[in-house]
Amino acid sequence: MQRRDFLRNIGIAAAGAAISSPLLSAANAEPLKSLDLPIRPLGAKTDRQISVIIVGCGNRGSVYARYAEKFPAAMKVVGVADPQDHRRNRLGDKHGVPDEMRFADFKDLFATGKKLADAVVIATADHLHYEPCMAALGLGYDILLEKPVAPTAKECKAIRDKANKTGRIVAVCHVLRYAPYFIALHEVLRSGVIGDIVSIQHMEPIRYEHMAHSYVRGIWRNSDTSTPIILAKSCHDLDILRWLIDKPCKTASADGGLYYFKEENAPKDAPAYCTQPCPHAATCPYNAVTIYTKQKRHLGVFDLDGKRDPELIMSRLKDPNYDKYARCVFHCDNNQPDHYVANLLFEDGVTASFTMDAFTPEGGRRTRIMGTLGYIEGDMKEFRVWNFLSSTPEIWNKKVSEIPEYADAGHGGGDLGLVRDFVEAVAAHDPGKLSSDINVSMESHLMGFACERSRRSGRKEKV
Repeated sequence: MQRRDFLRNIGIAAAGAAISSPLLSAANAEPLKSLDLPIRPLGAKTDRQISVIIVGCGNRGSVYARYAEKFPAAMKVVGVADPQDHRRNRLGDKHGVPDEMRFADFKDLFATGKKLADAVVIATADHLHYEPCMAALGLGYDILLEKPVAPTAKECKAIRDKANKTGRIVAVCHVLRYAPYFIALHEVLRSGVIGDIVSIQHMEPIRYEHMAHSYVRGIWRNSDTSTPIILAKSCHDLDILRWLIDKPCKTASADGGLYYFKEENAPKDAPAYCTQPCPHAATCPYNAVTIYTKQKRHLGVFDLDGKRDPELIMSRLKDPNYDKYARCVFHCDNNQPDHYVANLLFEDGVTASFTMDAFTPEGGRRTRIMGTLGYIEGDMKEFRVWNFLSSTPEIWNKKVSEIPEYADAGHGGGDLGLVRDFVEAVAAHDPGKLSSDINVSMESHLMGFACERSRRSGRKEKV
C-alpha cells in the first residue's frame, strides 16, 4: 500500500465512530501474505470420561451438551434439570439419561445432598445462576457457568469467593476466547508485531431483528428482571478487550439508552400484537410474523423440534406460552438500551472505545487495534495486520466453518472449544487449562457494572 493511501485510509478510520467501513486492505492490490497459525482440534486430550449434568436445557445447555455427542469418550451427560418437560425430556432422551436423573427443578437435584457427576453446566436464565451455582459448589461440583456470572456484583463476588474457598473450578462461558479467530488475534498481539497496544476500537452490531427478539420482546428485555444489556449481551466484548489488552481496566465512562423501541414511537393504530391486523405490517422490519415465519430466525425459543413450518410457528405466536414474541416492539415492557457507547481506560494509559448498536443489518464483531509499530483490523471472519515497516499486510482468514468438527461449533468454534478446555481442566483438576476461569472473568464483569453505573449517573466510574 502506498503511504498516501495508507494515511488517507487511517484518516477515514479516525473519523469514523467505532467500525463501519470495509477492511482497509480493500484498497491494496498487492497479494497478501497469509498468517498460517494452526487451529487446535476440538477433541479433548484426556484419559478419562467426564460426567456432567445439564441444568437448563434450552439453547445454551443443548449447545454445550452437544460436545458429548461429538466426543463421547471425553464427556457424558448423565443428568438434566429443567422445569419444562419438553426440553428436559428432549435432551434426556438424546443422551440416554435415566428417569431418576431427570429433575424438574434444580433444587431437587441438589437436595439429594450427593455429588452425582463430575460437573454441572448451569445454563439457566441470568437471575437463576447464583442459587444453583452456590449449591453445586457446596456439593463439590466443578461448574461450566453461562455468562453473565450473576446479575449483581455482590453475587458474582460471592461465587468467586466460594469457588476459591472450595477449590472447585468455575469456568465462565466467555466463548469468544476459545474461537480460532480470537485465539489467532491474541497470538499476533502477543508476538509484538504491532508493538505496544495504544488503543482499540471495538463494535458489537446486534442486528435489528436480534435486538427485537431478545432485548425488546425476549427474556432479556428488562434489566430489572434480567441483567443490564452491557452484561447480558456485551460482557463477551468487555472480556475480549481485557484479554487482548492484558492490563487492568481502571475507569469506565458510558452513555446510551432506549431511543426507538418505546410507546411514543408506535405508528398510528399499531396493535399490541403482530398477529393482529396491523396497517404497518408490510413496512415494519420488526414485524414478528415476518421475522419468525418468513425469515425463520430465532426459532429456538418455540420448541419446534427442528420443524420450520410457517403454520406451526404462527400457532406458537398465538400460544400464551410463547406469545410475548408476537408483541409489537413499541408495546413491550422493555427498558434495555438499543445503543450504548463506553470509553475504557486501562493501566499505562491504554484506551478502548466500545460501541453496541441494535440498528445494523448483520452481526459479527468489528475491531481495530492501534499499536506503536502497526495496526490490525478485523471482522470475526478475517483480520489483517499492518507492520509500519512493511508495504503489504498479512491476513488471517481461515474458513473455520469448513473444518468438519467445527462446522456446527457455534460462535466461530468457541462454544465447543470452551467445552474441550473445560473437560481437560476437570479431568486434570487444573483451572490453568482455561483462559476464562472465575477469577479472570470477574474483572470484565466489574467493567460492565462500572459502565452501567456510569451510564445511569453520567459520571466516570472506577472499576
